[in-house]
Amino acid sequence: MDIRIMTIKDYEKVYKLWRSCAGIGLNDLDDSKAGIEKFLYRNPDTCFVAEIEEKIVGAVIVGNDGRRGYIYHAAVDKQYQNQGIGKCLVENAMSALKKIGINKVALVVFGKNETGNAFWEKMGFTFRDDLIYRNKALVEMIRIDT
Repeated sequence: MDIRIMTIKDYEKVYKLWRSCAGIGLNDLDDSKAGIEKFLYRNPDTCFVAEIEEKIVGAVIVGNDGRRGYIYHAAVDKQYQNQGIGKCLVENAMSALKKIGINKVALVVFGKNETGNAFWEKMGFTFRDDLIYRNKALVEMIRIDT
């Protein structure tokens, strides 16, 4: 298995992977090719793919705001899960964040995503019941739930 920086050339394969994984919420703007290209431009060293024999079997996109890192869309192909690929992707991303001076990382997981929540707990991410997550779309988006 090879872990490498994600590029926009990986988009179609990564998007197909995301669509195949239950529990990942996608939308037509942020997760479009143009949206991911913008994200990769702003975060060139913190987004990774895992490849086995030139097949992308895992991906994670990670960004930061200068003080905190944010993990989005961590996914591993179902037939390759429970082999340490997700852990390896996340560890690479967190190491990349540390290199640029980021000391804390956060993420959001759907409450009903049992597999995802179990993974993040195993990775040492704590549950916060003292926060209420809120968002507001500035433009109309179509949500693509998988």
